[in-house]
Order: sequence, then structure tokens, then C-alpha cells
Amino acid sequence: MREKPKVKVACVQAAPVYFDLDRTIKKSIALIEDAAGNGARLIAFPEVWLPGYPFFFWLGAPIEGLAHMPGYRDNALVIGSEQDLALRRAAADNGIFVCMGYSELSGSSLYMGQMLLSPEGVPLVQRRKLKPTLAERCVFGEGDGSHLQVVETSIGRVGALNCWEHLQPLLKYAMYAQNEEIHVAAWPSLSLYKGKSYALGPEMTWATSQVYALEGQCYVLAATQVATPELVARLCDTPLRQGLLPVGGGCSMIFGPDGAPLCQPIPEDREGILYADVDFAAIGLAKTAADPAGHYARPDVARLLLNTAPAKRVVPMDAFGQTALAIPPGIGHDAASTVGAEEI
Repeated sequence: MREKPKVKVACVQAAPVYFDLDRTIKKSIALIEDAAGNGARLIAFPEVWLPGYPFFFWLGAPIEGLAHMPGYRDNALVIGSEQDLALRRAAADNGIFVCMGYSELSGSSLYMGQMLLSPEGVPLVQRRKLKPTLAERCVFGEGDGSHLQVVETSIGRVGALNCWEHLQPLLKYAMYAQNEEIHVAAWPSLSLYKGKSYALGPEMTWATSQVYALEGQCYVLAATQVATPELVARLCDTPLRQGLLPVGGGCSMIFGPDGAPLCQPIPEDREGILYADVDFAAIGLAKTAADPAGHYARPDVARLLLNTAPAKRVVPMDAFGQTALAIPPGIGHDAASTVGAEEI
């Protein structure tokens, strides 16, 4: 089989207009246009880029973080909303795949969402982080096994995970087993707890993203946010808080299937877009050496049991106690409708 041609990809390191959905949508569209104008076929955005990562729950007692929640909820993305459709139009207008991270408001709950849009503006993946990490559980609900998705596209097989999902070996293996070729690793700013938690810092984020590329023999686009002086001034009103969230934290990078960094990093307090070429021949070469979900596996010794069924909150039953096949609109956590290309 003849190898596919090389594909140029783009990885964001930038700050959203923190906690302002409409202004961050406008900034997102500008970045999409920039990447497409530079020949990229895919652009990757950080974790909950829309409307920004909720650092406030890491800076004190949970009850203090609650003061920020009304505004944060009001600026979360609703699937099918005008803001959502504006992103889809931007993907279509620029003929580019977009992997967007966002805080999703569904019903009355928030989820850490990632969406892969096609160059026609059609959602190919709409997933949620399976287990929010530590303080994130004060804000967000959980996804389920149906959200471990790798999809076949015209630029290869593409998948995405959020942040410390990359520390869960079974979740990674579920993605590798779907023959992922391009992976989006979405992260927040890595300045949080700088000097106090090595595990949350840029060194381990790089290492984790590199290992994913090496283990999965795929290209990894590790996209990060930047903590701005304005964000720090807004959230850090005491010397203690100022020490917990310094300015900076950007450490975006694109890694090849051998784990090698493929571009020059951007300084941690600067914004920009990183570019690299995906060479599918390099994936084939890496798979020849080790394919942990293929020839390098030992299924007679260890296998992954994966539940990909959606975890419905409510499953209606009929008068005879039988589970109904259809779920009435508005019932369960997937009540938000999926809007097709004809509505863009």
C-alpha cells in the first residue's frame, strides 16, 4: 500500500481571553485562520481553551472557588449554540481540521470537552474527559468509555485526550489499539504550583507527551495555555495565591513517533503556533520496531477489557420492566443535540 503524503499540523500555545467565551471564540477563529494560511491541515487547542482553565479551584478552599462559578458557567460552551456554530463555520471557511478544548455546559453540569471538526465543519468527535483531576472534580463531571475515540480522516487516524488522561495506562492503550496516527494532547498552563509540584510542571508534561508518542508510534500535538499577568492579577489577590500561579506555563510541542521534538519551543510566557510535518512513513518504521497493540502485544498474557457503551443517567423502561430502546429527548447526560453540517 502506498504511503500517504506528508501533512502539516499546527499546535497552539496561547492564552484564551480568560472566562470570556465570545472573545475567546474570536481569538480562536483568528488562530484557525492563521494556521490554515500557513498550510496546516489540523490545528490543536489546549484543554478547556473555551473559556479558559478554572485555576481558581486550585488556589484556596473549594468554597472560595465557588465565587467564580456563576461567571464560569455562563461562559461555558453549549453544543449547538451560536458560538459552537461559529467554530464550525471557521473550520469550514478555512478548510482545516480543528481539535478544540472547551468547558461544556450540558443540562446543568459542566464537562471537560474536546471536539474534532472536519474541514467541512462537521463534528467527528465530541468527547469528555473520563476522570477530572483532583480540584477539577469540584467543577466537572465525567465522560465514559464511548469518549475514547480515534477516527479515520483524510489526514490519518486522529484522536485526543485531556491532560492527566495521559497518565492512565489503560486509557492510552485503548487509544493505541485504534491505530492512532495523530494525537492531540490538551493541557492547561503548566505554571500552576511551579516549584511546589514537579508532577504538574512542564518537564513532566513534556515527558508524558513524549512517552505517548513513543508508546503509540504516533505524532503528538501537546497544546498548552499561558497564564497571563491579567489572569494572575484577577485570581491571585494574596501573596500566597501569587506564589501558586505565576505568569507563563506555556510548553507546547509536537513530537514524532520516535518521541523526538519536531520544532523549536516558544518561551513559556509567549503566545504562538508551532508547526510540523506528519510523515506517515516514520509511523510505519516505528511500528516495525514496536506496536504494543499489534505484533508487540501478548494478548495471551494481558488484555484490556473496554466498556464503550455510553453511560446514560436515565434508562426508561416500559410497563413490563423492559428497557426502552429509544431515549426521549432531554433525558440523560447526552441530551444536547448534535448539529449537522447543513446547519452550519
